[in-house]
Amino acid sequence: MPLEPTRRSFLIATGITALASTRVLGANDSPRIGVIGNGGRMGSLLDSAEKVAPVQFAAVADVYKSNRDKVVERSGGLATSHLDYREVLDNKDIDAVFIASPDHWHVKMAIDALAAGKDVYLEKPVSHTIEEGIALTKAVRATNRILQCGMQQRSWEHFRSAVNLIQGGSLGRIHQVRTYWWQNYQSHFSKDPGWTSANRPVDTANLDWKLWLGNAPDQEFTKEKFFHWRWFWNFGGGAMTDLFTHWIDVVHWAMQSDTPTNAQMLADKYYFDQWDCPDTVQAALRYPGTEGKKGFDVVYEGMMTSSIDDGGLEFRGTEATLKLNRNGMSVHHEGVNGKDNPVLSETSYRDGTISHMQNFFDCLQSRKEPNAPVEAGVAAARAGHIANLAYRGTGQIHWPPK
Repeated sequence: MPLEPTRRSFLIATGITALASTRVLGANDSPRIGVIGNGGRMGSLLDSAEKVAPVQFAAVADVYKSNRDKVVERSGGLATSHLDYREVLDNKDIDAVFIASPDHWHVKMAIDALAAGKDVYLEKPVSHTIEEGIALTKAVRATNRILQCGMQQRSWEHFRSAVNLIQGGSLGRIHQVRTYWWQNYQSHFSKDPGWTSANRPVDTANLDWKLWLGNAPDQEFTKEKFFHWRWFWNFGGGAMTDLFTHWIDVVHWAMQSDTPTNAQMLADKYYFDQWDCPDTVQAALRYPGTEGKKGFDVVYEGMMTSSIDDGGLEFRGTEATLKLNRNGMSVHHEGVNGKDNPVLSETSYRDGTISHMQNFFDCLQSRKEPNAPVEAGVAAARAGHIANLAYRGTGQIHWPPK
């Protein structure tokens, strides 16, 4: 399939509003959804959608037949099945699309969807390169379409409470934010490149590998790249665009500053030698202040062979520290309570993806700005890209480059 911009995607990307339009959803209408890229994350999106709306999965596009069949079965045989995602976009009856393809397809698919008059739920990271983020922002702002970035923390209730506390000054001055995410992939990401042969067979006769590659350099099919594409530069960006992207988005949101001026990254492949991207990371990014205030630093650390502590953030203020993760948050006041005796805490009882999907469906009707607009998704991805540029260069970088 040719990967040069189509005429309609070019018109959108260059700021000319497309003429395509879809129906306006009423309060009692069931959104008709096109599914593009039915991998593991898409399954969670479909689960969340079914919990918040009487949704119809009307069509599915995926380069692997097995993935398409799962959506058709889920829809009770009603969803049409397509190898080429553009056939889904050509369906005038579809109101919106969910996109959860590998990263290197995100922006092209999203721009084409906008040009076809579709609203879009786009998984993170929204872009594979910094330049793509610029094109995506222009495309969204040239239309009246809704694009929700998959930064679900922005709809997660206790994350919203945490941001309100931070912006309200409850922590005092914040000059350092610690972020971390430890995961252990040893059990399902073996060092043995052939490990998937027994556990996760691939029917290559029903996979269009050339189409999966898209605009990536031509290369032979391997199960490692097909299943673990996030850890290869041609398709993803490793931990900095997979994991760090979520946390830096919360930092941008809370601190109201979204572009670092400097980045450093110390990282290496200590275990998963077959990957391109490092499995062990320590990174630091410096952000400028706003409204006459001094700036702040964000640090990130993580590795893929240890999961103790999982992932989270710590906003270190002069008056208090706020600890935050997907299970809840707690506030610890300086000089009053120890870390085990927070002055305030809140627990999460619901996956934020459900609330985020609810916000998306609400916006399909109201046409209001979603909780995670394109600028937020682009900024979060950009921070990860900048850190990766530092790693792949001299280890540090000034931004923008001089």
